Amino acid sequence: MGAPVQLLLALAAVAAAFACAGADPPQQERSALQAFLAGTPHERALGWNASVPACAWTGVRCDAANATVVELRLPGIGLIGSVPPGTLGGLRGLQVLSLRDNRLLGDIPSDLFGLPRLRSLYLQGNLLTGAIPAEVGRLASLEHLALSRNSLTGAVPSALNNLTRLRSLRLDGNRLSGSLPSLSFRQLEVFNVSYNDLNGSIPSSLARFSPESFAGNVGLCGPPLVDQPCQPSPPGVPVKSSKKKRKLSGAAVVAIAVGAGAAALLALVLLALCAVHHHRRAATGEEEVKTTPPTRGLTPSTASGEMTGGDFTSSSKDISVAAAAAAGGAAERSRLVFVGKQGPGQHHYSFDLEDLLRASAEVLGKGSLGTSYKAVLEEGTTVVVKRLRDVAMARREFAACVEAAAGAAAEHRNLVPLRGYYYSKDEKLLVVDYLPGGSLSARLHGDSGRIRPALRGIRAVLQSSPV
Repeated sequence: MGAPVQLLLALAAVAAAFACAGADPPQQERSALQAFLAGTPHERALGWNASVPACAWTGVRCDAANATVVELRLPGIGLIGSVPPGTLGGLRGLQVLSLRDNRLLGDIPSDLFGLPRLRSLYLQGNLLTGAIPAEVGRLASLEHLALSRNSLTGAVPSALNNLTRLRSLRLDGNRLSGSLPSLSFRQLEVFNVSYNDLNGSIPSSLARFSPESFAGNVGLCGPPLVDQPCQPSPPGVPVKSSKKKRKLSGAAVVAIAVGAGAAALLALVLLALCAVHHHRRAATGEEEVKTTPPTRGLTPSTASGEMTGGDFTSSSKDISVAAAAAAGGAAERSRLVFVGKQGPGQHHYSFDLEDLLRASAEVLGKGSLGTSYKAVLEEGTTVVVKRLRDVAMARREFAACVEAAAGAAAEHRNLVPLRGYYYSKDEKLLVVDYLPGGSLSARLHGDSGRIRPALRGIRAVLQSSPV
């Protein structure tokens, strides 16, 4: 190939690169974004400058060629009122829409149901009213639907069965009524309709989810609600009720709490023992600590249960897990690894590291192993993230300790399940289920700061354990 031809090819490549860098989505999409923002009052200025390409606007992400808008994320920015019709429906390439935790009013915008590529729709934490329309079944690509914490009414539409790719469905905290339809897709991993006005028997296809997924619906019955069986009394036969209620003695309550607390400590103690053992071996020269540099450019691996991370940002006012993890060092691209088995009645998680680090969070407490955060993911899942400190372990040894702790948790009903971990040179995170109800310390000795006698034996055992 002659030099002139090579020069022309090089110039063409440079021109294409500059053209791609300056590209902008079609005028129709740009106008749709501007009309949406102009018609929806908002408390926080977004700085959508008309002289700047739309792909550079806050909350907007385009595809690699900057040819179409694929994500619009505006959580918690103070949007007020109804979404103007005929605006967001113009974003034909939109894949992710997050307007959660605002003050949006009225019905779910109908033009959203015409977006053929929409995969994730997050509208939780608003003031939406009306029914969930059957048109939701037109979103054939939808994988995540979160409508929780609104004021939606009416029935759960059977048209949801058309969403054959759906992996998470959050409808909790509304005023939905009627019976639950039989949702028969197997890949559904997250499901929650708690705290509505639903009634009737729970379909067998949904009985694999935890009782918490159906809590707060006094009319629901059947598995997994073992305390609410669908066994109505025969006509004419009075139901005998006893006014006597058995109450647990104070000693029994303390004993139960102590047993649960001791069991819950076991998984973290296992990890702590691994860390201490590691330090001793390193001090005696038996082992040289090695850390594996973070891997970049990873792809999902469903066989190993590992998912990729990415570049993490927080776009809400809340304290975020991303900010917490960045406090001690820069966030790195690495893998969030899920451990253990997720059996029937347990939570099934489908998030990745980017979802976790984008979550809003609050500090639950600090301990000798690190700080615990309650993290609420964008699609509504709540987990606890334990950020470990002073754990200098090689990746392989750390993984082995976590697997051992997960195995111990799986063998005891009072253990909080250990679900996953993140490992990098500067950050080590554990992911466990979130169990509401306050801390064990507050339940056992209130705000006095003094430990009850029943716990002294456990403390003595832990302090005298040979490690």
